[in-house]
Amino acid sequence: MAHLLVTGSIGIDSVDAPTGSRRDCLGGAATYFALAAGKLCSVRLVGVVGDDFPAEFVEILTSGRIDITGLEIRSGSKTFRWHGRYSQDMNSRVTLDVQLNVLAEQGPTIPKAFRNSEYVFLANNDPALQLEFLDQLKRPKLVVCDTMDLWIEHHRNNLLKVLGRVDGLVINDSEARHLSGKDNLLTAAKCISQLGPRYVVIKKGEHGVILYADYADYADQDVLVLPAYLTETVVDPTGAGDSFAGGLMGYLTQQEASRDDLAAWRAGLVHATVLASHTVERFSVDGLVGLDDEKLKCRLDAYRKMIQP
Repeated sequence: MAHLLVTGSIGIDSVDAPTGSRRDCLGGAATYFALAAGKLCSVRLVGVVGDDFPAEFVEILTSGRIDITGLEIRSGSKTFRWHGRYSQDMNSRVTLDVQLNVLAEQGPTIPKAFRNSEYVFLANNDPALQLEFLDQLKRPKLVVCDTMDLWIEHHRNNLLKVLGRVDGLVINDSEARHLSGKDNLLTAAKCISQLGPRYVVIKKGEHGVILYADYADYADQDVLVLPAYLTETVVDPTGAGDSFAGGLMGYLTQQEASRDDLAAWRAGLVHATVLASHTVERFSVDGLVGLDDEKLKCRLDAYRKMIQP
């Protein structure tokens, strides 16, 4: 059985949306990723929180197929906190408050038992920390990362080092344009691929996703465009992108896909899209925690019918 490792933020969120508000709920990129991927495979979670992290949140993280041996609860520190407000159409948000807290301290150490993980996802984090994590790993089979505008703008040199060492990158459309300096998303994807990652996944929110794969032997098949899953119930978009990445990596791990398995990436994006659609239908991680195998299968079947001609 293959092992999937994720490192990244685990936090406490407060959200204001047209659908309502929620205070002090479970959040963080690695959290959403792990809960989504855990629907498809076992997950090894590495992250750090403060001693103010609620015990019930730890229980949520251990309720599925998630090994939290790598979760460090740091005494005397406070957990990362984020407070955001969404626009009326849910397509944009503003950050009202962010407290890095423990994320501004030394990063967690990957447990020795986790360092042989074949599949690795570096969730959105300081590229310097991502490089530290990479240095702790043994020979992973597939490494994928995420990033954001802050790192692109102010930590570009370290980010370029990370991109030179990974197989795939998952980012949104504005980040792809920022990183590449190109307005056309296909051109942007090709430019980013030249920086290192063979696979570039560009998320476009309600407009779906683009996959660009650098395959010289598949000149007519190296681009895939998929729509989002159509749902009328959008309650809280927080964590949708991280859940998307969790669905993709969870599927690739489940299938024990190689770096050359383009078909697995294509199929993985279907699972990624469906898991993200469940996330947005409830606040915080509730859409993932309450998701069972039958519900997931039903929506996968519905989505496949939607995209098949």
